[in-house]
Parts: sequence; C-alpha cells; structure tokens
Amino acid sequence: MDNLSRRRLLSLGAALGLAGVAGPGQAWASTGSVAGAAAGTGPEWIWDDLADPLMVRMLDNGHVPAINAAWGSWVNNNDPLPSGLPAEFATYLGKVNKLPSWADQTKLTRAADFNRRRDTYLFMLYGLGSGIMSTVIPREARSVYWSAGGADMQDRAAKTFTFGYDLSELGAFKPTGQFVVTANKTRVVHAAVRHLLPQSPGWRAAADETIPISAADILVTFHSLGTYVHSKLLEWRIPYSTADQEAFLHSWQVAVHLLGVPDEHIPQTWSAALAQSKQVLTPILTPTDEGIALAEDLLGLTAQIDLGVTRGFLNEFVRYVLSDEVGNWLGLKRDYAAAALVRTAWPAFILFREGLSPVMPGTFYMMDQLVRGLAMLFLNKGGSGTTTPITIPTGNRAA
Repeated sequence: MDNLSRRRLLSLGAALGLAGVAGPGQAWASTGSVAGAAAGTGPEWIWDDLADPLMVRMLDNGHVPAINAAWGSWVNNNDPLPSGLPAEFATYLGKVNKLPSWADQTKLTRAADFNRRRDTYLFMLYGLGSGIMSTVIPREARSVYWSAGGADMQDRAAKTFTFGYDLSELGAFKPTGQFVVTANKTRVVHAAVRHLLPQSPGWRAAADETIPISAADILVTFHSLGTYVHSKLLEWRIPYSTADQEAFLHSWQVAVHLLGVPDEHIPQTWSAALAQSKQVLTPILTPTDEGIALAEDLLGLTAQIDLGVTRGFLNEFVRYVLSDEVGNWLGLKRDYAAAALVRTAWPAFILFREGLSPVMPGTFYMMDQLVRGLAMLFLNKGGSGTTTPITIPTGNRAA
C-alpha cells in the first residue's frame, strides 16, 4: 500500500474516530532537521515504502522462516549477505545496508568512545528509564503487548536492549561493528509488524491507529531514548562536552535514518530535538492496561538479578528517573526507605565515579553490581553478550 492509499485510509479512520496522530503537523517542523529543508508529508503519515510491501510479500509467500534461518550468521557490518535469502529480499538489503552519505565517521568514533566512558549511566537510563517510559507511551505499549514479542518480555527486552548496546559499542558503525546490520534487521521487523498487527483483534480493539510504527512513532521512541538520556546527563551534571553532545546526537541521527525515517524529519540539533520532544512525547505519556502489564513484566525481570536489591529499590529508582506520576500510573508500590537511599546514594555514586568526590559511598559496590547485572540480564537473557538474535515474527500475541 502506498502512502497516498494509507493517507486516505487513515483519513477515513480519523473521521470514524478510529485513528489519531502523534500531534499537530507543526510539531514536526523540519527546518531543524539533518536534511535542513522543509518537509512535505508529516511523519505521522509516513511508514516505509521500501520495506513494507516487501515484507507483505515475504510473509504472505511463507519466506520468513527461511530468512530467519539464513540471516542468523549475518552479524557484523562487513559480513556478506547470507545465502538462502529470497532474491528480492537480498536485493533490498543490498540497497539499504549502508551508512547515509552525510554520516561523519569522526563523530561516530567519538560517540562510541563517549558511550564507553558513560556506559554506567546509559545502562541505567536505557534500562530503567527509557525501558519503563515505553510502557506509558500508549501506541508503543499496545504495539509491543499485542505483537508476538509481547508474550515473552525477557526475549523482547533482550532484543530491544541489543539495539542500544550495538549502537553504544566501540566501532559500532565501522565494518567490524554490528549496528548497521542490527538496525536493518530491526527495520524489517517493524515492516513485518505493520502488516501483522492490524490482523490482531486485541490490537485493533485498543489502538487509535490503523497501521502501527509510523515515522512519527519512531521519532517518539528516539526521544524516549536519545533525547531523554541527553537531558538526564545534563540534569545529573555529568561532564558532557559540546563535542560529546554533538557526537551522541549524530549517532542517533544515523540510527534513526537506518530505521527508515526520512532525513527531513530527523532533528539537526539537540535544541530542535528537545523542542520536538516536548511537543510529541511529553503530552502523550499516559497509562494503558497493556503498558501496566508490560511494566510489571519488565520490573519482574530486573528483580531476577537480586544482588541484594529489593523490588522496592527498583520501584523507587524508576520513580527517581521518571517521576512519581509515572510510578503512580504504573501502580509501583512505595518504599520510602528505598526512596531515601536512591536519592542519596545515586548522586554520591555519580560524584565518586566522576572523580568529583574522594569519598567512596558505602553503596558503591551495590550500585556498580546493579548496573552490571542489568546489562547482562538484557544481553541475550544473561547469556552471551556478543549478539542477540533478531528474528522476524510470523504472527501476533495469542488473544
């Protein structure tokens, strides 16, 4: 289905009260985009004209199991395309499996080094911040819950985490890195889900859209990850140079491009990203039945690592990095002793790690082990941290 047909379909859905958009068109003003030019169609009406029709054919013709079997060995950016792929699918990958012409390797290299230096904070913010925030983004929560991955949240979380992990790896965008392949696999999975989810009665009954994962939805997810982390690093006063900030943003710009978002809608500066986030992410945050269930699953997973950290501590850390309002939406039980610990121990932990305090807090070891435990939990279910297999679904969550 082309974008014109989709726009007509969604216009009908909106008229019937079945579909909504992420925000007003002006919220996506793109004069501050990496393309540096005004956009035409807003990203709420853009999906993926390359990958979507391809995956309809792959699914309808039963090719997905063969693709999943064939591309398991396709991991590094410089790996040759595996044999056994349908010719049409291999041709598509050959076209998209590359960096955009505007990618700056100097910035990408600096971003990788920055991620290495700040991995402690990134693990916590991506895992307990962005991960839980996703459960109060209604469209994202419903899409995850009703998709096949929603039925196995540890596997789903591992695959989501590997996207951020591969992005953060040293050399992520170099030939021996893995992120370009990871992003292109993820793009194909999104295309498959766009075809499958509208067939789910549960999703159709809950959703306010007729086709999931628009370019606007991907940008909202970017803001819940990159823009959110950027803001928190500034709020926590982590040493964060202008060059590091620009490099971190550039890595995300390339990532969003690889997911199929048109360049004219990708923010060019953090100022533009923050303005966009305030318009299209902050106002839509709200609880849903699906999101509450997913949050409970995710926090239940993190409790597996134990390390002497109680569920009350995890609940309070989520409240600390997101807000009490979000915690209340998700029904996270209060633990006021843990709340006091988080609000004193975490800032002290940061000061010591950054060399801004000579006094190692008594909770340093616990905090450090918590970060490591979270990282391993989500990297291939606590197994190998080398890679997490990404597979294309062939169905939805059972009703």
